Amino acid sequence: MVVGCKGDLNKSDNSTTAKGTSKRPNVILIVADDQGWGDLSGNGNTNLSTPNIDALAKYGVSFENFYVQPVCSPTRAELMTGRYFPRTGVYSTSSGGERMNFDETTLAEILKNSGYKTAAYGKWHNGMQPPYHPNSQGFDDFYGFASGHWGNYFSPMLERNGNIAKGNGFLVDDLTDHGLDFIEKYKEAPFFLYLPFNTPHSPMQVPDEYWNRFMEKELSLYSDDKTNEDIDFTKAALAMVENIDYNVGRITAKLRKLYLDDDTIVIYLTDNGPNSFRWNGGMRGKKGSTDEGGVRSPLYIQWTDSIHAGSKVTQIASSIDILPTITSMLSINTTETKPIDGKDLSPLLFEDTPTWNDRLIFNHWNGNTSVRTQNYRLDNENHLYDIRKDRGQATDISKHSPKLVDSLKKAKERWLLEVNSLTAETDDRPFTLGHPDFQFTQLPARDAIAHGNIKRSNRYPNDTFFTNWKSTKDSISWDIEVLADGQFEVQLFYTSPEKNIGSIIELGMGNSKIATKISEAHDPPLTGEENDRTPRMESYVKDFKPMKLGTMILKKGKGTLTLKALKVTGNEVADVRLLLFRRIN
Repeated sequence: MVVGCKGDLNKSDNSTTAKGTSKRPNVILIVADDQGWGDLSGNGNTNLSTPNIDALAKYGVSFENFYVQPVCSPTRAELMTGRYFPRTGVYSTSSGGERMNFDETTLAEILKNSGYKTAAYGKWHNGMQPPYHPNSQGFDDFYGFASGHWGNYFSPMLERNGNIAKGNGFLVDDLTDHGLDFIEKYKEAPFFLYLPFNTPHSPMQVPDEYWNRFMEKELSLYSDDKTNEDIDFTKAALAMVENIDYNVGRITAKLRKLYLDDDTIVIYLTDNGPNSFRWNGGMRGKKGSTDEGGVRSPLYIQWTDSIHAGSKVTQIASSIDILPTITSMLSINTTETKPIDGKDLSPLLFEDTPTWNDRLIFNHWNGNTSVRTQNYRLDNENHLYDIRKDRGQATDISKHSPKLVDSLKKAKERWLLEVNSLTAETDDRPFTLGHPDFQFTQLPARDAIAHGNIKRSNRYPNDTFFTNWKSTKDSISWDIEVLADGQFEVQLFYTSPEKNIGSIIELGMGNSKIATKISEAHDPPLTGEENDRTPRMESYVKDFKPMKLGTMILKKGKGTLTLKALKVTGNEVADVRLLLFRRIN
């Protein structure tokens, strides 16, 4: 059973912050999606210009050896909890494995309980249904999507606090607009703004203004694996990063306009390595890899007049360090319900000669594990590299340091046993429905199982829909847990051409069933390709329309929710994107 309120965290007193004042600063945490360490002009990439992101390093602190995890949801879970992601319940990027356990204590919850207004605008990717949803993980306001990727970046279907919403323009611009409104609204109160942008993750969509800068441009730097580099993909990714840079500039300009720049901590990083072969400082590996190129990220922390501008920190650091660092900078004392793996980095920010012990940082994904010391990396195959001299991991020195190799191998083995990762086979968490404290629950096609003729629109489930629903023997099912008795208004987001109108469909769980006839045609075309700069892997999308199925009474407990047809008119029933439940009692 997963329903229940978390106990209040230990609320902090009015002790002074690291800046020496009683007023706590605001916090803005910006995370780019699939941007590599090398996708910044400040890191030596002459293919693009990122003056606003570079300025965060120029007027703040740059961590030169900062590491995240190889893919999206693990890094995000670590940012929110300060704990290695396998401990939090995350083991995949879809099908429920992206969910961060609801009983984790998040950074947003800590700050909210310390008087902060909290908002997240962008890609959440740590659970859609409450209590996994961002609104139940400490965020007062959420706008964006909770999936691992999205199929359209121009005025797409999104959500606002659980309810379906329509985007306005290019998504990163739209998310930033919401962030700027939030800053304006809460300029007098301490706020925590989390901006997990969705780019340069594919599909490779970006406004003409940015694409036109690169379309005919001759690049000056390429991947070391140039034979596998898709030049148009690279150009699109760099164009998307320049758009991110524009929006970072909008945020910092807003802070200056409101005289909040010296009262706001701004943090910028990425969630993993680059999502393609492109220039990345000569490092080996890209997104998905536990080598340097797959996990090294920029980390810039700016706090005007509080942190020495232009400082560079060479000590290794990790995404697990963000939570303890922020809470230390804010002088928030809290008793965590679970042990924190990360270290407080603030001594490296404020002390000239900090006492700092060597440490190990573990990177893990898809059965591969590597470990980083201050000077070395032991890769997944237990090859050892001196990263001070060999970022590209070209020279294995394991034969010259057998004792170090043995020590790090044992450390990896202990760590894997200690974090005790879930797998698809051991994960028994059902999808949740009807949390008593939240009005809306979405059950998307991504989280469902298709039976019979029904097919998913793409092999990558995150933003897919179901099609080829031809028979009364076909069905779509969700394994769910209803968290509390309730009465729910249910909507189906569907498309169906005129020739198929008249089919009767039924949604049922146990003895509770509702049925209705599809009486209105809605047959929009697939979209996405017209905005793609390179061919995509993801599903194309459609403008799905909501149809009221009826009111359903559900009892608390686990079971299978099934959508099927009682009568089929025409060749197919409908294409299905999601179910939306609204608690009405």
